[in-house]
Amino acid sequence: MKHLATHVPGVRAFLRWALSVAVIGTTAIAQHASAAPPVTADPRRSLVVTEQIILTRFPLQRVLDQLVAQSGVPGLTSLDLFHQWWDTQNESDSPGRGSGPIFCDDTVDAAGTPAINAFPYTCRPAPAEGVQAGADPFTAPDTNPDAYLPIGLFNRFDVAPADGSHCGEHRIVYAKRSGLVSPLQRNLLIFEAALPNPHPQDKLKGCKKIAKFWADLTQVDDINELADRLEDFYFDGIANVPPVVHVNHYGGNANGSGQVRTNQFLNPAPFFIWSLREFKLLRTCSGRSCTAMRFVPVTDKTNPFGPLFQPAATHAKSADFQKFFPGQVKALAAATLTGIDFKVPDSFNTAQSQASGSTENNYAVQFTADPSTLRTEIETQLAALGSTLTPIKSSCVRRHSPAPGAISSTATPGTPTPQPPSWAGAWSGRVPLGSPT
Repeated sequence: MKHLATHVPGVRAFLRWALSVAVIGTTAIAQHASAAPPVTADPRRSLVVTEQIILTRFPLQRVLDQLVAQSGVPGLTSLDLFHQWWDTQNESDSPGRGSGPIFCDDTVDAAGTPAINAFPYTCRPAPAEGVQAGADPFTAPDTNPDAYLPIGLFNRFDVAPADGSHCGEHRIVYAKRSGLVSPLQRNLLIFEAALPNPHPQDKLKGCKKIAKFWADLTQVDDINELADRLEDFYFDGIANVPPVVHVNHYGGNANGSGQVRTNQFLNPAPFFIWSLREFKLLRTCSGRSCTAMRFVPVTDKTNPFGPLFQPAATHAKSADFQKFFPGQVKALAAATLTGIDFKVPDSFNTAQSQASGSTENNYAVQFTADPSTLRTEIETQLAALGSTLTPIKSSCVRRHSPAPGAISSTATPGTPTPQPPSWAGAWSGRVPLGSPT
């Protein structure tokens, strides 16, 4: 079996980290879901699947075709949906834009800057990602630089809520073919379907069938059978569990669970800004009649706007954020990996995580080394815990490459703090081709 991801620079290191987090989370949930002893899983079968012979069954067009067929929207095509998605990165008056109807500058702040949730939302028109509003990713997928290659299936059962309100996320990750030859032409798509609980009255135990499906893959030695099972699970469903690829699993449900995220690099010199963004797939319906289905940009979860950390912050939400943040210190300073957590009200989240090429979400820059009320409050919380940790500079690259956490030990200043499963759950699978992890 040839693993595509292990031949891509930087992915192997990411997989080692992601698997360690997923094993911890899956084991913990398995113990809640069943009194039986935890299953010993083969991570390359039951957690992350990258065999090319399997992934060939998961082309992007097949996923979009299935979603379009389920939408009930007359006349909608997969290409239409793809074009609408990337038009969200264009300005409403961009030359060569598509038909929208959602553009990056639909909402602006008092200064006229495009914004979502009262925080900046940078437009990325052609030659950045907005150019794809006029591209065809489906023709000649073996040679087309605009085509997308499936590079992994991810079992993120570990992000299932403790109340069993859904059964975790089950993901497909795609990479733009052009990124294989040009680092500046990388783009990743992550379809993160949240499966509904088939027995919600049983809370997390109701998800046992789904957990067992993934666990049983460890015992499958025949790669074609493994491919058959995964194909059925993602596109057809099993027993009373609907298919992973379903129009209701990417945000279009009562809980708003699930999403599609992007890992965007297609921007020209001199910017080279790596931006991570989130979308919900939502329909416009009246009764059983639906007239539209669109990718809608939303906030990146657990991703507070960087300038909210500034000692002299001026944003209208800064005071509330700086009152909120010290209450998170206890969870951030937890002694175990599974205990570390960070829960951010969505009102503080920005809709773009600028991971490099910008200081917007570089918390090291925003927090500064200067005295501040926020720094004092964090120190007070740590002292009350009897912790030896101290506030230090932090980095927005927290989920993607080694960087100091928001809190670090005085014994080893700058030592990376292990990230909480909830953060990892939000972004795993998003490692960019050839980038550090």
